[in-house]
Amino acid sequence: MLNELHIENIAVIERAEIRFTGGLNVLTGETGAGKSIVIDAIGAVLGGRVSRELVRQGAEKGLVSAVFDSAPAQAWLEENDIEADDGELILQRRIGSDGKSACRVCGTPVTAAQMKDLGALLVDIHGQNDGRLLMDERLHQGYLDRFGALEGELGRFQGEYGKYTALRKEIRGLSMDEIEKERLSDSLQAQIQELEVADLKAGEKESLSARRDLLRNAEKLTEALDTAYEALYGGEENAVTLSQNASYYVNRAAALAPELEAAAKGIDEAVFGLTDAAELLRDFRAGLDFSPEEYDRLESRIAQINRLERKYGRDEEALPGYLDACRARLEELQYADDRLEKLQKELQAQVLRCRKAAEALGQARQKAAAELERRIVRELRELNMPSVRFAVEFEPVEAEPGFDAQGGEKLRFLMSANAGEELGRISRIASGGELSRIMLAMKNVFAEKDPVSTLIFDEIDTGVSGIAAQRVGEKLFSVSKGKQVLCVTHLPQIAAMADNHYLISKEERQGRTYTQVDRLDRQGRRRELARLHGGEHVTELTLLSAEEQLKAAEAFKRSGR
Repeated sequence: MLNELHIENIAVIERAEIRFTGGLNVLTGETGAGKSIVIDAIGAVLGGRVSRELVRQGAEKGLVSAVFDSAPAQAWLEENDIEADDGELILQRRIGSDGKSACRVCGTPVTAAQMKDLGALLVDIHGQNDGRLLMDERLHQGYLDRFGALEGELGRFQGEYGKYTALRKEIRGLSMDEIEKERLSDSLQAQIQELEVADLKAGEKESLSARRDLLRNAEKLTEALDTAYEALYGGEENAVTLSQNASYYVNRAAALAPELEAAAKGIDEAVFGLTDAAELLRDFRAGLDFSPEEYDRLESRIAQINRLERKYGRDEEALPGYLDACRARLEELQYADDRLEKLQKELQAQVLRCRKAAEALGQARQKAAAELERRIVRELRELNMPSVRFAVEFEPVEAEPGFDAQGGEKLRFLMSANAGEELGRISRIASGGELSRIMLAMKNVFAEKDPVSTLIFDEIDTGVSGIAAQRVGEKLFSVSKGKQVLCVTHLPQIAAMADNHYLISKEERQGRTYTQVDRLDRQGRRRELARLHGGEHVTELTLLSAEEQLKAAEAFKRSGR
């Protein structure tokens, strides 16, 4: 449940603190006062997309924080190694004026994607345009599968379907005419021969390049090495001979003065070090003796490797693997007919397995559809659509092999809103108000199996008025007995049913617009309902009507319906 919402420098809201409770929380206010901004702020703190336009003009950053009960997100918190203190889950989103944002959960930085995953566990937001999604028949199958909790049946079918598509892909790769097969075989053989002759070895290019660079500077290196070796070991008065003489005399002195033993030892070590260095220089110098032919061989080999890298679009390390792939592909082509025959038999068997899984999925969908039809009709009749009929129409997939990635049938929702009318596509029959009520009915039905504890409806009353509006308000209250509900509305029939009523208002001060959010007491609710009925001219008559409406709503709640 959403307990608290803090908004700072978001659009026209400079600062707002809202405390929500369980039940039905209703937000009303004039058009443009900022009602939807509150919903946008909630969407932002749940990981939704944000932009610099969301930050209040002139502010460096905007901030939204929300406090939820942590129980619904316990598994997510454990998975992400985050602790919630005292059962409070605190979400925070900062949005900079440059459009960049930062997310935190209980003080721990997280990504927007992580925040979005968490938000999906906490809140379900039904926007103004969601009713229009009902007209997209491509989504109907997903609605039914979620209602029927058919993830298992759908997963089993899609597992079989994945094997089917993999077999088809392999068959397509082997299926070609003889001319194409011969052309590809010749190409592979040529590539294999070229790479085998090259006999590439991992790290060879780096080693060759180092040797080439060394030989390229051989003259300077030789001169330096010869001079150094001469000083160390080659001349008459070289460093090794001098240090050996020093060692001899210091050791004689140490025999008479033991305190000189450390000096003698140090000189001895220096003699060994100088001797080792001289031998290293000598060996390295010997390796610089090369012929012009060696340098040419190095250049040619490096050029060959570079050419192969460019030709095959791979570096030296990957070329041996590509050679293995070419060999495997050539062998595959040489035995393609035998392999094709085997794959065709496997495909036929896999088609049967797919059809069996599709049949099981279809039967489960039929059963779920019957229950969905019954539930939706009951909900819609409670929403002042007494003559409504609702049906799920199934059509088999006609094209071979009789199924696609979603199963063995296509489906769509049909309805008839009025007595005597034939069932038809929702997109062609339903009005805006009917779409809103159908979506509300579906939300109510789905919510029973949905662990999300907070539902938000942003202007669910689109196209609804009169008795239908009253029924929508009663239905929202009914839903709120099992879930926390937040609802933005313009209708007094819905606002009257609220357990908590918040007024969103705005005013201008010194050329700037400011929005504030106030929780209304009983008198405030009367006045706001009167405004919703009669506009800015609130009269005693409209106030009496508002009081009567509040009493009727209270009586409905007490009735337990």
